[in-house]
Amino acid sequence: MPKTYILDMDGVIVRGNAMIPGADAFIDRLHQRGKFLILTNNPLYTPSDLAHRLQRLGINIGAEHLYTSALATAIFLKTQKPNGTAFVLGESGLTEALHQVGYVLVEENPDYVVLGETHSYNYQRITQAVRLVQAGAHFIGTSPDPAGPGEGGIVPSCGALAALIESATGVKPYFIGKPNPLMMRTALRFLGEHSENAIMVGDRMDTDIRAGIEAGMETVLVLTGVTTREMVAHFPYQPTRIVNSVADLE
Repeated sequence: MPKTYILDMDGVIVRGNAMIPGADAFIDRLHQRGKFLILTNNPLYTPSDLAHRLQRLGINIGAEHLYTSALATAIFLKTQKPNGTAFVLGESGLTEALHQVGYVLVEENPDYVVLGETHSYNYQRITQAVRLVQAGAHFIGTSPDPAGPGEGGIVPSCGALAALIESATGVKPYFIGKPNPLMMRTALRFLGEHSENAIMVGDRMDTDIRAGIEAGMETVLVLTGVTTREMVAHFPYQPTRIVNSVADLE
């Protein structure tokens, strides 16, 4: 049986607003093989939004093949406290995922403060999040990434804002996204697949490859993102394979 691929998106399939050469043909090959999933720590957008973005770049993909840290966060909260309440700093990708699992978004006395990413950071809402965490709300972050790619350069991500709230409250967040193997395992359950029959493909050693290894998966590092071949030797864990890009994978 061919192994199931789970792929990071940024740096693997796309780079900014451009498709990585050969990614479209690789995705077409995966459609012929069967199950696969594109995984992203980005909680901003819904799977439908992301599918539309990829389709505009020429990649044949549907929402059913996309899995975000927002979806993983929603599933985690549902298993921890069904039908709970949350104060959210984030966009539609996160709020819609929480609504779908029966969560109610509130401004006062939430069970959880859930931190994602947003296009505009509002000081009053950040202050409210700090006060709610200080008052006892559990603090959840969608991913630990401190920065990500944006138009014109890097932009602050969930991890950076989480550090601000942690500094103000002394409370550490629990991050759901990669490298937490929890995200990998919920993605595998979403696919109905076992880790020994899955391959994680990513461009980051500290998130993609680490998460795949800790989830018991074969791993492939592509060199189209942030990691160079020379950087790999500095990590205490190694990928199963290194390839130039997904175009080199069968």
